[in-house]
Amino acid sequence: MLEKARNSLPEAVFTAERFEIPKVVGHVEGNKTVISNFPQIVSVLRRELQHVLKFILKELATPGEMRRNDLILGRKLSASMINEKIVKYARTFVLCVECGKPDTQIIKEEEITYLKCQACGAKHPVKSKI
Repeated sequence: MLEKARNSLPEAVFTAERFEIPKVVGHVEGNKTVISNFPQIVSVLRRELQHVLKFILKELATPGEMRRNDLILGRKLSASMINEKIVKYARTFVLCVECGKPDTQIIKEEEITYLKCQACGAKHPVKSKI
């Protein structure tokens, strides 16, 4: 009976990831892009807002600032381009190189910055200059 119940469930139940980055929610105002859920995205990544913001602004080559809970970008950008940069940030500064889990911390030892995984114990250097 258990096997029959399991077979009747949709495949999506078994393939869900534990770490899913929310998609950007925003709109264009004149020649600026306003992202309204940036703090939620940062909380899922479990990194400092200023670190993520600096990376995103550099990758998108645009000025920007936080106003209340909105990220204001200095030019028109598509949501797909912004999502792509957020995924790139996650691959570089959040996901473990060895096991692929998001249970990591950024630690600095002397001059080198490392990504230390709490799940498997791996420690890999990351570029600290954003």
